[in-house]
Amino acid sequence: MAFFFDEPSHTFGEYLLIPGYTSPECIPSRVTLRTPLLRFPRGEESPLSLNIPLVSAIMQSVSNDTLAIALAQEGGVSFIFGSQSIPSQAEMVRRVKSHKAGFVTSDSNIRPDQTLSEAAALKEKTGHSTVAVTEDGTPQGKLLGIITSRDFRIGHESASAPVRDYMTPFSKLVFGRDGISLTEANDLIWEHKLNSLPVVREDGTLASMVFRKDYASHQEHPLELLDGAHRYIAGAGINTRDYMERAPALLAAGADVLCLDSSEGFNEWQKKAIADIRGAFGRDVKLGAGNVVDKEGFLFLAEAGADFVKVGIGGGSICITREQKGIGRGQATAVIEVARARDDYFKKTGVYVPICSDGGIVLDYHITLALAMGADFVMLGRYFARFDESPGNKLFLNGNYVKEYWGEGSNRARNWQRYDLGGEKGLQFEEGVDSYVPYAGSLRDNVALTVSKVQHAMCNCGALSIRELQRNAKLTLISQASITEGSFHDVTVKNTSGRMK
Repeated sequence: MAFFFDEPSHTFGEYLLIPGYTSPECIPSRVTLRTPLLRFPRGEESPLSLNIPLVSAIMQSVSNDTLAIALAQEGGVSFIFGSQSIPSQAEMVRRVKSHKAGFVTSDSNIRPDQTLSEAAALKEKTGHSTVAVTEDGTPQGKLLGIITSRDFRIGHESASAPVRDYMTPFSKLVFGRDGISLTEANDLIWEHKLNSLPVVREDGTLASMVFRKDYASHQEHPLELLDGAHRYIAGAGINTRDYMERAPALLAAGADVLCLDSSEGFNEWQKKAIADIRGAFGRDVKLGAGNVVDKEGFLFLAEAGADFVKVGIGGGSICITREQKGIGRGQATAVIEVARARDDYFKKTGVYVPICSDGGIVLDYHITLALAMGADFVMLGRYFARFDESPGNKLFLNGNYVKEYWGEGSNRARNWQRYDLGGEKGLQFEEGVDSYVPYAGSLRDNVALTVSKVQHAMCNCGALSIRELQRNAKLTLISQASITEGSFHDVTVKNTSGRMK
């Protein structure tokens, strides 16, 4: 006879936090949301931690390079979608890693014999106003000068004039020698009132560029998530079919962490993929897996070597897996059980494997609930799809601006690999829908508001960190009447804008 759970599974919307004692020291500005992303042994720190507990979903309509940069600036990580060609995904990762590094490999380069019209076209293509003039036009060529948008104007000068006649020659450049520290480079920029500083090797070839705007960006984004070379952290999704070709290309592009993207991860294909990747590329490759909804699924992936485990099946706003196959579990119940399994595994093995709550987040406070229930961080799709930086088109529909948002299991995405059960290739039926979400503006403004809500709620619980929240939080199930009572009622509301995430 089948096994039956005694209790129904619950969603985040069925819980509330009970306030705890708030000390004078417990104020929102002192709350840290730093949280581990990757497994680590007792007594050590995670090899990579998030500064805010938000990552973006592995979806075509959510996680491209533009959103990855914006989220890394705020302290989170994007997992760039894998349902695209390997070269295309690797190029997205490469753009994230080269966008800001303090020391940036120049992506705007030209030969001195090329024309001003070619220089203008290059600036239009890259969006960068500073172009390095190298002997062979490559980012590693011998540096001969710099040309910027201030040095010429098409229409005033001949478009066919050579770049060499308008560039600032190397003899007049202020530059740094390879090996200069970032602090020293920024000091030169400010001392000489420069917008950029080329860094040159002993043989005269261009090593990198340092930009004034990157210093300003760091001041504006104090939580930005950087690697050891001051580049943004980038994640990427892979599947259980072409991982032996996709993983090395993504790693070569600079991906910091990979994640197996699957609607259900308690299977032999994920175990094999983890083993194959570890065997071919070493233990240093960081690899998440999922999704699961119970203790057995977590233990299976933790013992297989996953660096983090994603929790959630069927809870996404565009997901119809439960409707189509009857598979899934209420997200709150799934997180609670898996978190207990994670803690037991830590006690038994001394290895902490972070868990990610993926799906079921409707309102901002659901994030706080997920963290209190044991999640180390949450993965969001609909939330990020609403922002300027997401890939979906912005449309004007029925008097309001919206953005397109479609599921990986929809006919539009046709990401059959995510739902692969080892049979024939192809998507036999949909497990996601094609939809619109309300346009919400910039990622930065919205994430700042969400983070503030989480920090304030944690203070109400007397917690200055996610660990304290998980130790001290008190949660209660609520009735439908309580849910109704918790929103505005028995009044006529003038304006409800700004209430929803």
